[in-house]
Amino acid sequence: MASPGSRVYIVDDDAAVRDSLSLLLGLHGFDTITFPSAESFLAAQSPESSGVVVVDLRMPGMSGLELQAELQNREIPLPVIVVTAHGEMAAARSSFKAGALDFLEKPIDSDQLLGAIRDGLERETERLRRSADAAEVSRQLARLTPREREVLERVVAGMHNREIASELKISARTVEVYKARLMAKMGVERIPDLVRVLMAARP
Repeated sequence: MASPGSRVYIVDDDAAVRDSLSLLLGLHGFDTITFPSAESFLAAQSPESSGVVVVDLRMPGMSGLELQAELQNREIPLPVIVVTAHGEMAAARSSFKAGALDFLEKPIDSDQLLGAIRDGLERETERLRRSADAAEVSRQLARLTPREREVLERVVAGMHNREIASELKISARTVEVYKARLMAKMGVERIPDLVRVLMAARP
């Protein structure tokens, strides 16, 4: 399987365009997968898909903008680059409003395309890193006892030991014990690091 850092999906009903783009991108080290329609592309995707999509605006059946909208509906957060031979500004505005990474006119400028793809793959790499961080934090949180989670919520909210002890009706010393245990399970040594880990893992 291609790595997320180099995978590019080419969606175009023109076989010559698919072949030329695949050749160009392959020469620059990208792994390409081509599809003749938006429908065939969507049939092969899932929320776990990664990479960048280069899609033609006008195709029989579902258009490039409709594909972009459907990816959002299915919560598949792939960066999308829309290409067109028509130069329609309204379509360009719509694609950007819907979150497209870029909107390129045919004939496609190779440097512009390569730059947009690299930007998209950098965005994907960062998204996957955040997703992995969030998954690890979720695993760590799952190891906490109910009481440790109660203490954690209050620590992150900025409450002091005595405040937490009073609210939970336990001693301040017991709060310290719970804090030490939960921080060990979360793999941190300081409260600021605990807060940073939890904030960084948010999607």
